[in-house]
Amino acid sequence: MTIYQFLLLFLLWVCLPHFCSPEIMFRRTSVPQKRILGARVPRSDGKILHRQKRGWMWNQFFLLEEYTGSDYQYVGKLHSDQDKGDGSLKYILSGDGAGTLFIIDEKTGDIHATRRIDREEKAFYTLRAQAINRRTLRPVEPESEFVIKIHDINDNEPTFPEEIYTASVPEMSVVGTSVVQVTATDADDPSYGNSARVIYSILQGQPYFSVEPETGIIRTALPNMNRENREQYQVVIQAKDMGGQMGGLSGTTTVNITLTDVNDNPPRFPQNTIHLRVLESSPVGTSIGSVKATDADTGENAEVEYRIIDGDGTDMFDIRTEKDTQEGIITVKKPLDYESRRLYTLKVEAENTHVDPRFYYLGPFKDTAIVKISIEDVDEPPVFSRSSYLFEVHEDIEVGTIIGTVMARDPDSTSSPIRFSLDRHTDLDRIFNIHSGNGSLYTSKPLDRELFQWHNLTVIAAEINNPKEMTRVAVFVRILDVNDNAPQFAVFYDTFVCENARPGQLIQTISAVDKDDPLGGQKFFFSLAAVNPNFTVQDNEDNTARILTRKNGFNRHDISTYLLPVVISDNDYPIQSSTGTLTIRVCACDSQGNMQSCSAEALLLPAGLSTGALVAILLCIIILLVVLFAALKRQRKKEPLILSKEDIRDNIVSYNDEGGGEEDTQAFDIGTLRNPAAIEEKKLRRDIIPETLFIPRRTPTAPDNTDVRDFINERLKEHDLDPTAPPYDSLATYAYEGNDSIAESLSSLESGTTDGDQNYDYLREWGPRFNKLAEMYGGGESDKDS
Repeated sequence: MTIYQFLLLFLLWVCLPHFCSPEIMFRRTSVPQKRILGARVPRSDGKILHRQKRGWMWNQFFLLEEYTGSDYQYVGKLHSDQDKGDGSLKYILSGDGAGTLFIIDEKTGDIHATRRIDREEKAFYTLRAQAINRRTLRPVEPESEFVIKIHDINDNEPTFPEEIYTASVPEMSVVGTSVVQVTATDADDPSYGNSARVIYSILQGQPYFSVEPETGIIRTALPNMNRENREQYQVVIQAKDMGGQMGGLSGTTTVNITLTDVNDNPPRFPQNTIHLRVLESSPVGTSIGSVKATDADTGENAEVEYRIIDGDGTDMFDIRTEKDTQEGIITVKKPLDYESRRLYTLKVEAENTHVDPRFYYLGPFKDTAIVKISIEDVDEPPVFSRSSYLFEVHEDIEVGTIIGTVMARDPDSTSSPIRFSLDRHTDLDRIFNIHSGNGSLYTSKPLDRELFQWHNLTVIAAEINNPKEMTRVAVFVRILDVNDNAPQFAVFYDTFVCENARPGQLIQTISAVDKDDPLGGQKFFFSLAAVNPNFTVQDNEDNTARILTRKNGFNRHDISTYLLPVVISDNDYPIQSSTGTLTIRVCACDSQGNMQSCSAEALLLPAGLSTGALVAILLCIIILLVVLFAALKRQRKKEPLILSKEDIRDNIVSYNDEGGGEEDTQAFDIGTLRNPAAIEEKKLRRDIIPETLFIPRRTPTAPDNTDVRDFINERLKEHDLDPTAPPYDSLATYAYEGNDSIAESLSSLESGTTDGDQNYDYLREWGPRFNKLAEMYGGGESDKDS
């Protein structure tokens, strides 16, 4: 194939419509591209194909970051085939940083960077270039897009996200155990050179730890590192770029590594033998001392359980483990006695509760120690032969009879004599007493089981040589019953017999009670003290009896009441009996035997009211009382016209005595009523808020002996013409009464009781404010007529 044929096939592949790509292909160049002239290529159908001319071709420029020169950094050159070098074309640049970061020479097409560029801020810039005719401003080439890519340099060192790491690893770990992984990042371009390739190394922490160069994983480098020897380690890791080669940048971080505890140490007692002392008087449960085994481990690995495994005091003492202090507390299990035994020996074992099977080879994780306990003697109080005493005695014994004896001894080797006494708080009535020397308990007063069946006493035994050493014991005295009480009626019986009763009719069932308590239970017998012609007693043999009539024809007018003596006897020894008298009333009964009345006077009385009627009458009376009380309260509750005696609108003085009238100058000084000067100054009203504030007008002082009617008319006229007067009726008081009044009194309190007729028509002449008052009093006659 010739070169011509090859070129022809290439042109066909590029320019055919079905195969030609719409994208513009660019290639990098820093020199102007030569125009490729079109060539005619004959087609098989005889038509000639023409190739489109391409003025310029480029793809991208490369620029090195962090330029440090003093001049602008040269990027590249744009050139069009249309440029003849005569300055007729103008190159225009637009896009990222055009005009600020990147500038272009309009005539030559040279592109420069105006400042240093950091690839880590932006890796590439996309711009558009176009060549236009300087005179016509029309483009001579279509606009093309190109990229300025920033070449990376190694200007960033590797950095760790944290300055200090904290990690832990169990002690006694094998070599190569992973501790923690640290990772550093490098802001340089990882796809260009080795600027971002990081290698890790350890600067501090050898020979205990190592780090993997590629991954940054820190591992243990020594076997059996013991926490008890050293717990904290500080490791410094370096991350270096350029693959760790010379000239690479580096960064460091610190890793604080703690060895965590494992159970690799058994507990150990600091001493093989431990001595303790305890008083023989120590009660059960008393703590007498503690033992402790030390463990170099911490936490649950140091937890120890204590137990007594051997010794002659296993029955007398016990041990418990105190979780907070990890101590073994030895306590008293049974009462101690110095006189019986003075020394005990225990073998105590301490064992770890959490054992790691990996360290079984280190030996048994337990230890033992011998504990010797010495018993110390104390002066002990007396000891009774029993923990409590129970004595039984009959209630009929004579005073001074011994009912029992308590015994006590001094457990000490000295065997001090003992004195007995009674705690009188348990025998306030002093019924019993005790012999101080031998402990014999006897009676000092008669006993009565019916009053107290039990007596709970307390006997005190104290050493004569040391009275502070004393012991108390409970003594229970049970009083046994003796048949010394006669039976009686169980209740009071209200018995009646009907006038129309028949012979043999049951009128009452009786029963009895007895304060005694025989062993075989109560058994009573009922009988009549003498033969009675009217009534008889029938014993039911179940501690009850029936009262029956022996005749008929009872009449309450003849005999209204019968007395029936009944003898009640018991079945114990000695037999006790009593006579109870039944009072039997004669009553009138209906045909059903229901009692109606039991007295002769009841025949004259009307039938009684029922309970419902009585309740209804009582409710009506209560309602009437409530209504009456409310009415009285409403009548008495009259609000005074003036609520306060100190109100500035009045000059009323009230007294509790009536006095002798105006002529009685001893009771009241009337001069205050004849004081026209008291109203000389007109003051503003304080009971209302005037809409407009007017200057108060001074009125001439009323002359002495001025008639009250003239005075009131004058004041009324002033108020009618006063624009500040309230739009409602109000009361105005004056400290001036005047000489006299034809109406005698202006009060209406006594007008209703006056016999004579009064003419109130003059009230209409006083103005519209008194029309209502004139209607009330002026129309009295018409009201009566109607």
